[in-house]
Amino acid sequence: MQAKVSCGISKNVSDNLLDMLVFVQVVQAGSLSAAARELHVSLTVVSRKLGRLEERLGVRLLNRTTRSLTLTEEGARFYERCVRILAEVNDAEAEVTNGLDTAVGLLRVTSTFAFGSQLLAPLLQEFQDRHPALHVHLDTRDAVTNIVEGGYDLAVRFGALADSSLIAKQLAPNRRVICGAPSYLQRHGYPRTIEDLLSHNVIVFGDPPNNHWTFADGRSITVSGKLSSNNGELAHRWALRGAGLILKSIWDVHDDLRSGQLEQVLPDLKMPAAPIHAVFPHNRLTPAKVRLCIDFLADRLRSLRFDR
Repeated sequence: MQAKVSCGISKNVSDNLLDMLVFVQVVQAGSLSAAARELHVSLTVVSRKLGRLEERLGVRLLNRTTRSLTLTEEGARFYERCVRILAEVNDAEAEVTNGLDTAVGLLRVTSTFAFGSQLLAPLLQEFQDRHPALHVHLDTRDAVTNIVEGGYDLAVRFGALADSSLIAKQLAPNRRVICGAPSYLQRHGYPRTIEDLLSHNVIVFGDPPNNHWTFADGRSITVSGKLSSNNGELAHRWALRGAGLILKSIWDVHDDLRSGQLEQVLPDLKMPAAPIHAVFPHNRLTPAKVRLCIDFLADRLRSLRFDR
């Protein structure tokens, strides 16, 4: 027999969840009347529940006029939490009904723009196809986001990760290579040593652009060039057009190297790897949708065999 656990939840939890559901429906529908129609209740019921919710919280969630409805700052934050909580409730019920090997509900994922658009988006589409009851939202941005505050289930990140309360699982190795377009190398020659890089035009990127390269053997160098950007994809395009050398992850230039659009230089010079990680909040029980997605991504990314 299981011991009783006090979790601090109000006895009126069902009413609270219903109020949250009404609030979310109002935001998504754009008006109280539209939400009432979606929920098949009267406008009076929706208005009363919304008012009760604001009164209980002690804050205004929505600015309402006869023509518009907008979220307050507090309302926007509360809306994101409500969406996540209601999705977790749906997930819990679906897992009991369908078992632990089915991904259901809403899966919110964040990653960088380049990786998200090139690799992660098609993989998540494939994963969703395998789990028809799942809804996937992919948010791409190069700035590192707080996945807990942002309400994300999963983030895909690269390289060494700072210690935190998050869990990180490696999805695939990811070496980095120095490469350039054949047109650039024909004009400027092939570097043969680390020192040769000092005389080359190197495209650097990042926020701020990183022109200090440290190699696996501990040596380091400060490179320079005439083009730099905060956007790695833009820098990649410059390299393809013969503007200079670039240091990129193998997953990003693998196809270019195979097609001959880029050529690797100094292949024996090893750079520290930047493994691809799945990062997710520390929960005692990881939701099935997160666990299944991580397993799927690890299997598919490793099958691509970038290091061949």
